[in-house]
Amino acid sequence: MGKLSGITVVDLTQFLPGPMMTVMMADHGARVIKIEPKAGDPARQMLPMEAGHSVWFANLNRGKESVVLDLKSEGGKAALLDLCREADVFVEGFRPGVMQRLGFDYDRVKAIKPDIIYCSISAFGQEGALARHPAHDMAVQALAGFLSVNDGPDGMPVVPGAPSADMAAGLTALSAVLMALVGRDRTGEGAYIDCAMFDSLLPWCAHTAGSAIAGGESPVSSRQRSLGGAGFYQVYRTADGKHISLGGREIKFARNLLTALDREDLIDHAGREAGEQGELIAFLRETFATRSRDEWVAWFADRDVAFAPVLNFREAFDEPHIAERGILIETEEGAHHIASPIRFAGEAFAPGKVPELGGK
Repeated sequence: MGKLSGITVVDLTQFLPGPMMTVMMADHGARVIKIEPKAGDPARQMLPMEAGHSVWFANLNRGKESVVLDLKSEGGKAALLDLCREADVFVEGFRPGVMQRLGFDYDRVKAIKPDIIYCSISAFGQEGALARHPAHDMAVQALAGFLSVNDGPDGMPVVPGAPSADMAAGLTALSAVLMALVGRDRTGEGAYIDCAMFDSLLPWCAHTAGSAIAGGESPVSSRQRSLGGAGFYQVYRTADGKHISLGGREIKFARNLLTALDREDLIDHAGREAGEQGELIAFLRETFATRSRDEWVAWFADRDVAFAPVLNFREAFDEPHIAERGILIETEEGAHHIASPIRFAGEAFAPGKVPELGGK
């Protein structure tokens, strides 16, 4: 039995934040009832497909039950009401105002199930000037300031490689729901959670945007220690057109590497302010351009430096570490799942079945 066995979740979310949150609950024993329209969650159609399902959909919806309901019909509404009576958690990801129009806002659901934990996930929250503004992940990152430092050497912001606002909201919503479940065990009272992608992402800048948080100027990547202004927190091109990264600014790492490269004179440069390490960065760029990525991997093997090759996803999933940790699991049907990152000692993980539309 999983840690959440006995908990029933009614899940009206699609795409990323909500499904990511509820799959982590399903992975650990919760009964998650995914409410879908007749056409299903659009993620069902997202390529590529494997073993009859979208890889995206399978990895975010395994272990759930699918129930198809037309929430604009009386029959669909009655069926959802019945499910709410048995639910511990209700999760929705519509724009603010939609659930009220459908007749399933928090007050209505609470009237049916007084101790319900109701979680709304939206881009900007249920109130405020932006509450009804349409936005997916990148627009939220843009408005939260994050896209401004997701830039190249020319200062041009680029499309981010990770949907950080989506995932931050999923993790925040999960944390809030679990807190509310603990609180309900103590008080018997449910809760309403207004989880915004914007709010969830913003704390992630505490280590980089301190000056702006304190009322001052915004950070500039080339002068910020974690965004490109430091030699030992930097990406470098190798001779074969690939890349390696240095990912630890501690002086001990600088000493170990620069001593091995016969440039002890540059060790003190690694302790300078970000943006003042140009000579060190230039030396490292020139040095790393002299060998291939794999040659550098071999060279670094016995050196205590926070170093890593920049891998593509194919290379990353083929890394021995993935197999050693049991992170990528292949089912009997030939489908691949990324294992739950939430692990408990003595408990093995097996991905739940991917639900067909309207089934288990």
